[in-house]
Amino acid sequence: MTSTHREGKAMTSGVWVLGGYQSDFARNLTREGVGIDGLTTEVVEGTLASAGISGGEIGSVHVGNAFGQLFTGQGHLGAMPATVDDSLWGTPSARHEAACASGSIAILAAMAELAAGLYDSSLVIGVEVEKTQSSTDAARTLGAAAWVGHEAEGVTHVWPHTFARVAEEYAARFGLDEAHLRAISAVNLAAAKRNPKAQTRGWDVPADLDDPAANPVIDGPVRRFDCSQVTDGGAGVVLVSDRWLRNHPDARPIARIDGWGHTTVGLPLAPKLARSAGNPYVMPHVRTAALAAMERAGTDLDGVDGFEVHDCFAPSEYLAIDHLGLTGPGESWKAIENGDIELGGSFPINPSGGLIGGGHPVGATGVRMLLDAALQVSDKAGESQVEGATRFGTLNIGGSTATVVSLVVGATPR
Repeated sequence: MTSTHREGKAMTSGVWVLGGYQSDFARNLTREGVGIDGLTTEVVEGTLASAGISGGEIGSVHVGNAFGQLFTGQGHLGAMPATVDDSLWGTPSARHEAACASGSIAILAAMAELAAGLYDSSLVIGVEVEKTQSSTDAARTLGAAAWVGHEAEGVTHVWPHTFARVAEEYAARFGLDEAHLRAISAVNLAAAKRNPKAQTRGWDVPADLDDPAANPVIDGPVRRFDCSQVTDGGAGVVLVSDRWLRNHPDARPIARIDGWGHTTVGLPLAPKLARSAGNPYVMPHVRTAALAAMERAGTDLDGVDGFEVHDCFAPSEYLAIDHLGLTGPGESWKAIENGDIELGGSFPINPSGGLIGGGHPVGATGVRMLLDAALQVSDKAGESQVEGATRFGTLNIGGSTATVVSLVVGATPR
């Protein structure tokens, strides 16, 4: 173990999840006349209430948001919590942007402050309002997380195109049966039916996802139901330190953050694939982040009971399966065929429905993942509960895996 990882272990050993909140990802806030200010109000109030803490007791605030200006025209979102909640007036706050990993970066910033002793409590929220635009315009807006002007020029749907290329890289290196991509989507869409806040829980999903008429091709091997959707929503957690818990002996946190990993590489996809030629893993930096989180938590995959992973498209979950080490490189299909990734399987992935089933309000996804992991280890995940879960992971990526954050959370003494 490197000195960096030893420092990381010390850092994360005293960061606790006191409580959290998620909005209903099936809502269309624009149709409701609710803006990003109204969503922030809901998430702040819901998160504080869940954690049983007042705004006046919060030491700092961190806001994950990727596209505020582009979808709503509203920037300076670090100041929005104090705008909508007087109890946060004067509380230090900042916005964090890292594309789809924005929420996780906000979490890491809060963790660093708590570990350094700067504050003892932090409110972390992720918010995104995306349904202000047509699907075509929204796809163009979301393309801002790629290297604008340098890749995917002339492509309308940048991200299906990008992850179709990832799938094609798997096909070239190892072979790929597209039926396994359909199976990932089917598992996550079925899981969403059990989640009362999932975006697709009420959708009429075709019984046969291999039928091109019912599930049309979007780009290459990526089809409609292999894609996460444009989503409005938010999530929040309150994180506290050991010192805060000592001063509040009656508090009952729902989880402890045991480990973290964070890697960042360049924006475009092509250099990532070129650099990994000859490496057994297609995106080795993704594996580095996940392994770092587990190592800092003092465990390996055998000591983790499941993961929430970034299935923005089915190929990104296919990549996550082997990069976590559930199978050998290029052999993700084995875990899919064996039913390992399903709820009740040997290693459930995305029991919440993930992004494909649950929804993907970009700035909120990393926070939602942490909340769902915390609910798993506190036996509060309802119909999505993994039986006996005491440790759960997250793997959140931004762009074409340009920013990767992984967390491992553990159960608290009961």
